[in-house]
Amino acid sequence: MNAVLDNFLVGVLLLASVAYAVYKLGPRALKRRMLQTMSSALAAAPGFFRLRRVAQKLDAASSGSAPGACGGCDNCGTESSSEPQSSSADIKIPVAKIRRRTSAL
Repeated sequence: MNAVLDNFLVGVLLLASVAYAVYKLGPRALKRRMLQTMSSALAAAPGFFRLRRVAQKLDAASSGSAPGACGGCDNCGTESSSEPQSSSADIKIPVAKIRRRTSAL
């Protein structure tokens, strides 16, 4: 009986890891569909599991996208950027001045 339970748990964990990989690497439409499916499945669960709040959060996550690229301030890319200034770390040496090193040994 323990072998059956062990195999079942390993199968569930493998299925969860594959679902996570598909969620992270998949297209946005697939992510949205997966969140909607999980939300509806959790909403249909019996009340004593107390999964209603989790289902509502998943439903909210599947319905909309983040306001900005990072999901934060909603003004990503709207600032006017000035020309990149060259830093003092850039050193320009003409190719003609570069010589071959001679070994000191």
